[in-house]
Amino acid sequence: MPARFDRLDALRGVAIVWMAAFHFSYDLNYYGFIHQDFHRDPTWTLQRTCIVTLFLLCAGAGQAIASAQGQSPQRFWKRWAQVAGCALLVSAGSWWMFPRSYISFGVLHGIAVMLIVVRFTASWGGWRWPLGLIAIALPQFVQEPFFDSRATNWIGLVTQLPVTEDYVPLLPWIGVMWWGAAAGSWVLARRPQWPAGALPGVAKPLAALGRWSLSFYMLHQPVLIGLLMLAIRLRH
Repeated sequence: MPARFDRLDALRGVAIVWMAAFHFSYDLNYYGFIHQDFHRDPTWTLQRTCIVTLFLLCAGAGQAIASAQGQSPQRFWKRWAQVAGCALLVSAGSWWMFPRSYISFGVLHGIAVMLIVVRFTASWGGWRWPLGLIAIALPQFVQEPFFDSRATNWIGLVTQLPVTEDYVPLLPWIGVMWWGAAAGSWVLARRPQWPAGALPGVAKPLAALGRWSLSFYMLHQPVLIGLLMLAIRLRH
């Protein structure tokens, strides 16, 4: 197998661009350039769900590829440490900007936990499909006040959504990553030409962006916010 699959990287690149556009719109709203309800308007809430879903499907497929390629534990934990370290930076930065709604368990925190789960369930094969369905459905039927605190809401069985700038709990989202891993394993076994195929020239920048998704994720908001603050200064 090739070391990288450009089509998967390009799909991750689509998620990155979509995410950046969403965050830029959120920033415009925060600084008063536009007026939108990002917490209740389906135009925005559905987009957020789709973006996170695409990210986690790609992450799951990436883990399937890594397992098929025999990724060493050392390489896995090195990458995991990068994700977990960036998650801590996100918590610190969001606490500085939003002390009442800082991010204690956002998308990077969720990915860090889910990577471990998906790594150690890689041998479960087709069982990841029904397990993923159970994980996705469970929060719809089980909610307990015990899980409403910051110490426990990362599990996902909350009775009310926490006040935070980003929230991607283990349930239901581990189900999405399990499906991504199961789909990745199925494709590698039965349709290996799909991810290994060539990309059209216009899509190659997306693949390059997808290969640096973590770096882009960490840098895009400071850059966007900095540009908006500069625009505010120039306007006044």
